[in-house]
Amino acid sequence: MLQKQKKSQPKMVIAQVLPALKQGGAERGTIEIASALQKEHIENYVISSGGSMVKELAQIGVEHITLPMQTKNPFKIWKNAKLLEAVLKKKKITLVHVGSRAPAWSVKLACHRLNIPYIATFHGLYGLSPKVLKKPYNRVMTQGKVVIAVSRFVEKHIIEQYGITPQKVRCIPCGADMKQFNRENISETALNQLMKKYHISQNKPIVVLVGRLSPIKGHLLLLNAIRQMKNQNFTLLFIGGNPKGDYEEKLRVALHQLPSSVDFHMFALSSDQMPLGYALADICVQPTLVPETFGCSMLEAQAMGCVVVAAAHGGALELIDAGKTGFLFQPGDVNALAMRLDAVLNLTPHKRKQIGEKAKKAARSNYSIQKMCDKTIAVYREVLGIKS
Repeated sequence: MLQKQKKSQPKMVIAQVLPALKQGGAERGTIEIASALQKEHIENYVISSGGSMVKELAQIGVEHITLPMQTKNPFKIWKNAKLLEAVLKKKKITLVHVGSRAPAWSVKLACHRLNIPYIATFHGLYGLSPKVLKKPYNRVMTQGKVVIAVSRFVEKHIIEQYGITPQKVRCIPCGADMKQFNRENISETALNQLMKKYHISQNKPIVVLVGRLSPIKGHLLLLNAIRQMKNQNFTLLFIGGNPKGDYEEKLRVALHQLPSSVDFHMFALSSDQMPLGYALADICVQPTLVPETFGCSMLEAQAMGCVVVAAAHGGALELIDAGKTGFLFQPGDVNALAMRLDAVLNLTPHKRKQIGEKAKKAARSNYSIQKMCDKTIAVYREVLGIKS
């Protein structure tokens, strides 16, 4: 009797597609997944219109294929689908992972023609207005085999707004580089140089707001809250670049009204310098006026052992166990923020350190890059029917 041959498993050859490889959370995640795939000896490629991060792919031995995926022009999206189809066929891709809407349309068309599955990651909520245009345009992100949401907040939004079943969604939170965002790996020399450069005093608590200087990030809300606080003897840092236009003028007016006891400094740091910014902070404030889909800056701060005070919406509700690993306040409420900051500043340094340590432990246990990559690769295997 002939022995039955064992059925071979499908081959895994992955292509990640995104508009470009410039600085950003989605781009960083793409590099991290590509690196994890390389370590597992899984053939993979990244397809985009290029950018400064392409060199990082070369360093880990992953081929970047340049196609004009950044375009939102409908005709060019259709043309890109033809170009993409040729690439997928040549490289014998078995699964495509796309992270943005415009290239997702090209991916959908190319994959349909080649009968290749694709999955998509929702990094943001995307606008829904006008519904007659936006929802159909966004919906392409839900039409692959699986949808990845970067938080429970985003998962809930996808299910409610696009009517897909919960079984189709996989929640895979973003991860932080726990080696980079580690207080023990901070150079004291570099930290002292930064403090000297911006004349930052070591004799006062330091409150930091990290984020681009945009109205939705809540800088004005924080400045207004400080004017109402009882404890006004601290240093305030805005890390995120220079404001522009009308917002710059509004910030200047609000900064002029800060109490004289509050030392203020505003500067930008490159991504590799950001651990230094968090290392300065006793308290990291995230007073966003609109919900963060996840909150990478909050996670990075927690990984560094900072006490985070954040608006109670979006990803903050998942990252912060109120009173234990950080603190929350009613979004947009100046009085609530002032009271919360006063209360945190009144804690003893020992108590603040205890909360920071709990936050660090939770961040490292639940939100590492390794965990994010492992879960993503597990989805690839699931879609392709490959056993671990």
